[in-house]
Amino acid sequence: MADEPTVTDEAVASLHGTADPRLRELLTGLIRHLHAFARESRLTQEEWERAIGFLTATGQACTDTRQEFILLSDVLGLSMLLETINERQGPGATESTVLGPFHMTESPVRALGANIDLVGDGEPCVVSGRVLSRDGGPLPGAVVDVWQADAHGFYDVQRPDVQPPGNGRGLFTADAEGRFWFRTCVPSPYPIPTDGPVGDLLRATGRHPYRPAHIHFIASAAGHTPVTTHIFVAGSEYLDSDAVFAVKPSLVQDFEPADDPSLAREFGVDNPFRHARFDLVLEAS
Repeated sequence: MADEPTVTDEAVASLHGTADPRLRELLTGLIRHLHAFARESRLTQEEWERAIGFLTATGQACTDTRQEFILLSDVLGLSMLLETINERQGPGATESTVLGPFHMTESPVRALGANIDLVGDGEPCVVSGRVLSRDGGPLPGAVVDVWQADAHGFYDVQRPDVQPPGNGRGLFTADAEGRFWFRTCVPSPYPIPTDGPVGDLLRATGRHPYRPAHIHFIASAAGHTPVTTHIFVAGSEYLDSDAVFAVKPSLVQDFEPADDPSLAREFGVDNPFRHARFDLVLEAS
């Protein structure tokens, strides 16, 4: 018969028939840490019931275009911790950061130079760079998946009545020299969704929900490890207090003012505009 001193060992012993050794290892650790937390905090039945209610509500908030559990992982710092634990890039490779909760729909395939700002009410911007191997060689045909919020801080899935599907998203293929470029608007800081359980948690803990201005990327190429990352707009608010702890200094980039009519014509944007230049450097797999 289980009691407080013995229930942990009995729960762990119940896993002896688990065929997958990694699953057994993970569940054993989970049980021991959860039980230790309950003992250390002297968790009450009422508190546990509230926690179950919170997790239930988190699941109920998930839809095809919203992942509340990823958002919860993000604001608890777990997503960023896992990125750090599992990062395998060597020196000079682009650092990874969190995927975020809005990579929920496929980015439309677009030609190099295309405009992903389909609404057109933000400050014009060009983003350009190369996809390179860590040895400096270009990676022709590399795939660059891009997604961002609009100039008002919303993703297409958040305001489908205002933004057409695929706004702020694009799937690009680098050219023979590994180059990519596209047109967009300068992103702005924005709050993560606060109308669900994660918002309740932030309010209960006195935390703000804001993220600094950024653009998401996933870069991949044959023979190389894909990288999931952002670039953050230098000088943006909340760089020092990102709600999901995702800022790394190497990912902060200048979106430089450009006043060059000939360059604007080349890129197909109005002059003046902003221009962000950076490379995505991948580790060989």
